[in-house]
Amino acid sequence: MNRTPTDPTVQPVPASVTAQVDAADTTLSNPKPAVLSLGGNLGNRLENLQGAVDALEDTPGVRVKAVSRVYETAPWGVEPDTQPPYLNAVVVVKTTLPPSSLLERAQAVEEAFDRVRTQRWGARTVDVDIVVYGDVVSGDPVLTLPHPRAHERAFVLRPWLDVEPEAHLPGAGRVADVLAGIGEEGVAVREDLELRLPD
Repeated sequence: MNRTPTDPTVQPVPASVTAQVDAADTTLSNPKPAVLSLGGNLGNRLENLQGAVDALEDTPGVRVKAVSRVYETAPWGVEPDTQPPYLNAVVVVKTTLPPSSLLERAQAVEEAFDRVRTQRWGARTVDVDIVVYGDVVSGDPVLTLPHPRAHERAFVLRPWLDVEPEAHLPGAGRVADVLAGIGEEGVAVREDLELRLPD
């Protein structure tokens, strides 16, 4: 699919438009922004990621505001060629759920797609990680915020910049600067694939 400069999945949405959308959305009261990372390397990878996006939108108290481009990435934290490549993307949401409830929903989405946790950094159908929740900084071992390894992961930072070019990662600085420092090796945009914003 050819992308145009007005494609909302690629270009940042003007603040005035976002404000109008939020003002018109009476289903959320005093929502907080959150960024979630999606990934998977088993089954129909794109279908699983789209299903995760749709499931998040179907969650009471959550509205998906932006979806990044799709990236194909080398598996992280494992020996080369021991797993299939991943598809990764980032979504920005507004939510009235507290971080703990958003985590529960993220894990429920993973379980719905038969995510199996047999080994650390093992292959999976879909992974839903909370990268940041507003400006919350927490060392809670159940949900550390920001995500403790986000600053090391180009497969998170690169798609995040698609939807929030001026994003900041608390404790690390501008996402663009952090990404420049670690590089983008092994992270390639898939122009032939696309995730849809929910209607």
